Amino acid sequence: MQIVILAAGRGTHMSDLTNSVPKPMLEINGKPILAYKLEALPPEIDEVIFVIGYLGNQIQEYFGNFYAGKKISYVVQAELNGTGGAMQLVKDLVENDFLVMMGDDLYMQKDIVNLIKHNLAMLTCELENPSQFGIVSVDESGKLLEIAERKNIIGFGLVNTGLYKLNKSFFDFALVPIGKGEFGLPQTLATMTDQYDVMIEKATNWFPIGNPTDLENASAVISKFI
Repeated sequence: MQIVILAAGRGTHMSDLTNSVPKPMLEINGKPILAYKLEALPPEIDEVIFVIGYLGNQIQEYFGNFYAGKKISYVVQAELNGTGGAMQLVKDLVENDFLVMMGDDLYMQKDIVNLIKHNLAMLTCELENPSQFGIVSVDESGKLLEIAERKNIIGFGLVNTGLYKLNKSFFDFALVPIGKGEFGLPQTLATMTDQYDVMIEKATNWFPIGNPTDLENASAVISKFI
């Protein structure tokens, strides 16, 4: 199975750390974030498609055409038009079933395996005071109802972790604009629920890396994700 890893952005919240390095190549204990992610992929994944952009040549030079037992290929997102825009670049490269993952967060291998079981699915995580993330609403059978970006919630809420199981039916739906010329993958996935069941899996662990403090703290938890 293929996995598409979105790694085109600079990571503007990382301050000067990304002046000369793309965010997914920032190091945790001397190794790039992306290297940990590829080495932790389950054996079911045999091909990685990187969507690269800002300083993407560094990613290509590091991983080449084969890494950690996986075939590697690359597409360039010259216009940073969102996660939905990135998906249009791989439309003709993916087979019917594939995964999509953000390039800078840490995920557990067993959570990836759980997603593979579904036709369409999203990995979520329950967090306290989750307003900085996309809030996910689920029905009683565990299916996606809607996603609301940065909705104020007091207490615990279910958030989108940016890991998805998709199939080519995704490309039958119009991309949802989310402002500033960008289109959203999760927002488009939410429009599919009228015709398809989008199942929700809860992460056993997830570590988003959004700022320099997160990167520093990742060194203490990285062993959980190897």
